Amino acid sequence: MEKQFSLQSFNTFGVEAKANYFAEVNSIEELIQTLQLYSSTNLQILFLGGGSNILFTKDFEGVVIKLNLKGISEEILNDNEVLVTAKAGENWHEFVLHCLNKNYGGLENLSLIPGNVGTSPMQNIGAYGTEIKDVFVSCKVLNRETGELKVFDLEKCRFGYRDSIFKQEEKGKYVILEVSFKLTTQQHTIKTEYGVIKTELHNLGIENPTIQDVSKAVINIRQSKLPDPKELGNAGSFFKNPTIPLVQFEDLKLKFENIQGYPNGDFVKVPAGWLIEQCGWKGRQIGNVASHKLQALVIINATGNATGKEIFDFSTEIINSVKEKYGIELEREVNII
Repeated sequence: MEKQFSLQSFNTFGVEAKANYFAEVNSIEELIQTLQLYSSTNLQILFLGGGSNILFTKDFEGVVIKLNLKGISEEILNDNEVLVTAKAGENWHEFVLHCLNKNYGGLENLSLIPGNVGTSPMQNIGAYGTEIKDVFVSCKVLNRETGELKVFDLEKCRFGYRDSIFKQEEKGKYVILEVSFKLTTQQHTIKTEYGVIKTELHNLGIENPTIQDVSKAVINIRQSKLPDPKELGNAGSFFKNPTIPLVQFEDLKLKFENIQGYPNGDFVKVPAGWLIEQCGWKGRQIGNVASHKLQALVIINATGNATGKEIFDFSTEIINSVKEKYGIELEREVNII
């Protein structure tokens, strides 16, 4: 246990913030012991995974627990399916590559997403036509108050767009310890419906892609648009893509003919990046903070010296300008501390 611990290297924005207390745990036993240690105090506890979806706007006055639970196991289910279970502290992209090396399909479209396995169900991570819920079987969790271990299946997690029960009514109640996925071993479903993936596969000269080819295409696309957090502090997509009623979208289309949208029943998903770019934010810098020049959806610590509050205030200005122009209120995808 360390006191007044710097969290700068534990968040991908690279902002300076201190934790009153900091501990790394490598097993469930260590985790339970650490929780018991602080159960009699009123100190707030924050669990940290890869630090890729968090923005510290101030010092954290409680206890930060870094989950380093590691390990991957598998169980063959039948001729075409395998159950792969990864501990919460496994790096997400390295886990995806592990599965691809074994020719297990289902996660390839989620390549190069930052963070750890344990946080993946919290916001039902997704990209290029795939979401966690498509391959998710269950996750083992620890009740922070009682120390009881429970298993949440697909239905119990109540996944939505970048959402789950862990962000709603059960927020803060459980610690995710491990996650199990059902993947294919032979008859893979290749998802290339996104035009950018088709284009990248064409550029690579690939006509009949494998799951490894799709992963390579996704990696190339993400690297071309998204800055590496190790080089330029960021948390990937800062905002969710808003979903608005079809009626509202049709009204906006009368005023903005080129507005983009993806219909889904009585609602339409509007790309947040497009809205932000149309409001003139793409590549724009204020002080130490900027919207990335290649992807307006990504806010960056442009100088490396930005504070969390500067980044938060920058995001507020974006939200206000989009709302003023389009009447759409953007929602932050990043967790604000």
